[in-house]
Amino acid sequence: MVSSGNNYKEKVSQLISWGHWFSFFNIIAAMLLGTRYIVHSEWPDTLFGQLYLAFSWVGHFGFLVFGFYILILFPASFLIPSQRLMRLFAVLVGTIGLTALLLDTHAYESLDLHLSPLVWDLLLSGERTELNARWQYLFITVPVIFLLQLILSEWLWRKLRKLTRKHVGVPIAMVFGICFVSSHLMYIWADAKLYRPITVQRSNFPLSYPMTAKSFMEKHGLLDRQEYTKKLNAQGIESSEQIRYPLEKLTFGDPGTGQNLLVIMVDGLRSDMVDSETMPYLTAFARQNLQYSNHYSSSNDDTSGLFGLFYGLPSSYINSIRSANTPPLVLDTLQKRGYKFGIFSGAGLNDNPLYRDAIFFGQQLPDADKDEHSDQRAIAEWTNWLKAGAEDKQPWFSFIELTAVERFEEGGDYAQKFEPAIGTGSVNSKDTTRILKNSYRNAAYHVDEQLIAIFDQLVENNMMDNTIVLITANHGTEFNETGTNSWGADSNYSQYQLKVPMIIHWPGSVASVTNRLTSHLDVVPTLMESMLSAATPASTYSSGVNLFTSSSKRRWILAGNEDDIVMIQPQTTTVVDKYGNYRVYNEDYKRMESAKPKLSTLMQAMHELKRFNQNED
Repeated sequence: MVSSGNNYKEKVSQLISWGHWFSFFNIIAAMLLGTRYIVHSEWPDTLFGQLYLAFSWVGHFGFLVFGFYILILFPASFLIPSQRLMRLFAVLVGTIGLTALLLDTHAYESLDLHLSPLVWDLLLSGERTELNARWQYLFITVPVIFLLQLILSEWLWRKLRKLTRKHVGVPIAMVFGICFVSSHLMYIWADAKLYRPITVQRSNFPLSYPMTAKSFMEKHGLLDRQEYTKKLNAQGIESSEQIRYPLEKLTFGDPGTGQNLLVIMVDGLRSDMVDSETMPYLTAFARQNLQYSNHYSSSNDDTSGLFGLFYGLPSSYINSIRSANTPPLVLDTLQKRGYKFGIFSGAGLNDNPLYRDAIFFGQQLPDADKDEHSDQRAIAEWTNWLKAGAEDKQPWFSFIELTAVERFEEGGDYAQKFEPAIGTGSVNSKDTTRILKNSYRNAAYHVDEQLIAIFDQLVENNMMDNTIVLITANHGTEFNETGTNSWGADSNYSQYQLKVPMIIHWPGSVASVTNRLTSHLDVVPTLMESMLSAATPASTYSSGVNLFTSSSKRRWILAGNEDDIVMIQPQTTTVVDKYGNYRVYNEDYKRMESAKPKLSTLMQAMHELKRFNQNED
């Protein structure tokens, strides 16, 4: 076919026609590569979910490739007069596009991330890892892709007249268009109905942004926002995957120690409050028992911090656990061994979906008293429960949640040791930080006095020698120590919001202070191995290690929530969001602009976040 004699209009027309067919075959190639995303992702378990997968697979890659044609090749057809030069340009664009897609599929399989600044930085870091080696081998395929694109380009140019006469362009375009529109309409419905088999596929493909229309539907009376929010809070499984927990069937060496277990959760208490001035009683108690002075919660918020403590897993698994109503292995084992359960709170637990649907699923929970938030009431109820069963030989597990510290701004009927504070009458508006922190310390001092009543009861009932007592917090509380206008919790991952007390009374143990990095994720392996005599390796049911394994040298511990991965190391804290963007901070939580996470460390953390997923080998 010779085009040198054609006029400009005819040349452009031929190139546009050729470009359509060239894009079509590249769409097919992209779809074939896209099957790697499908294989690696969770397979939908309903026919409707599978239908959406098919529509989105065809529609998304059709739109993606054709979009690049419209943005790049279509205008180039008018600007590049030579058909050979234009075809070479298209071959280069196609080669780059398919190579990027191939690299993205590998990133998705290896890190569960699409191509992002983080992924590129890690690849170009020069660190020698297995992943880097595999990525370098992928570039060997570039000449192959380029050669195939050249062959396709030449074949299409020679067959252009015959292909044009078939008049199949419009039907093909309609198929891709119908699939694209249908997939987005299906997602709009699924998003409004919280239909998990579809919503879980939201980020399967690169550059995928399914449409939502909750505001439009609410405006036209098609969606009740309050009902939607209630359902979302009740389910909490919009993007969850099925989970294998534990990875293997548990085995036990013996029936365990048979000791009682008391967990005291002081909401919002940060570790530096345990000092002789603010919490003198707890400080003295810590000196006589096991104190972990460099201990971190698994998150900076209530729910994820609790989840890590009871399950020993990162918060990436929280919705999977909730959707399956799976209780923690520790509590499940205690229940199977005939332990009596007693659960108490100063604010009630029924309103917390994690307590209700997972941690204490099936247990009787205290209701919130709208007129009274009282730690004293919770301790009094626990005391009555303890005395009622004191004569029984049945071992027991008890959980006491104390809430005065987290609710320090509400004040309370207790001593105001540190002034100025809220409600003391000597408040200077220019010293807000000091006022808030003093109020917080007053609440901590009050809780310290309440702890005396708990331990007095254990002593009075001769239970101290047969009861493991664990005192900790769900997260810390910041008063803008980082200078980032951060107050309270759930706003950054500094030590003020993550570092919490971990004090353990373990009968027969020698008092000690442990300074190495420890985590909430370590509590489950400790109880399973040292109290319940689990013989199965801790790695099959937890991401933590036994707190008594002093020889363990850890380079990092995990924290974060459903959106962020946080790797805490002795000198740095690395935060990676769900889009692959990262930030590295020093010990004072000041950002280190030029610092990059180590690829091998990040790979280990990423692996831990998906190791328990059902579709992982």
